Amino acid sequence: MAYSGHSHRVRLFLSLLGLDYESRPVSLRDGEHLTEDYKKINPFGKIPVLDDDGLLIRESNAILVYLALKHGAKDWYPVDDPARAAEVQMWLNVAANDVLQGPARAWIATMFIPDENAVREGLEASRKLLGIMDRHLEGRDWLAGNGPTIADVANYSHISKGPRIGFELEDWPNVLRWQRNIEALPGFIAMPTPENY
Repeated sequence: MAYSGHSHRVRLFLSLLGLDYESRPVSLRDGEHLTEDYKKINPFGKIPVLDDDGLLIRESNAILVYLALKHGAKDWYPVDDPARAAEVQMWLNVAANDVLQGPARAWIATMFIPDENAVREGLEASRKLLGIMDRHLEGRDWLAGNGPTIADVANYSHISKGPRIGFELEDWPNVLRWQRNIEALPGFIAMPTPENY
C-alpha cells in the first residue's frame, strides 16, 4: 500500500540502508488485508509485514528494529548506548501512539475514509504533538542524539503529509528543519500522494 505511512517508513528505511527488496502491494480498499490468505501472514490484518526468508515480522516499528539489528546499523538503532536506545524507543512509541492518533488519523480520514470529526480530532492531536516535537528539536537536528535513527524514520512519513491534511510545518520551524534533514539523507524516498486527491 504505497500511500500507507506505516509501509512508507519501512520502504524509506530499506532505501536508506541501500537494501534490495521485493514489494508486494496489498489493497486495503479491496479488503485484501482481511482475507484468510493474508491473515495467515498477519492475523491482525494490518500492513506492512516483512517476510525475510520465511521469518515474518509484523508492525512497522518492529520491522525497523529488526532491519537495524540484522544489518548492524548501530547508528540507526544504538543498542550499545542504553540511554540513547531508550530515547529511540520512546520516539518509536510516539510514532505508534501520538502520530497514529494525530497526523495518521487525519491522513486516513482525509484521503481514504472521509470523516470530518476524525480529521478535526487528528489535526488537534497533530498540533499538540508538533508543539512538543518543535520544543524538543530546538537546537537539535534529530529526535535522538546527534545523528538520524529509526526514531526519525518512524515519525517522518505521516508528519510529512501535513499540507495535505491541514497543517503547514512553517508553524513549527524546528520540525520543518528536521523534516528537511531527513529529506536530505542519501537514499531518501518520499511518501507518494494518491493521484486522485
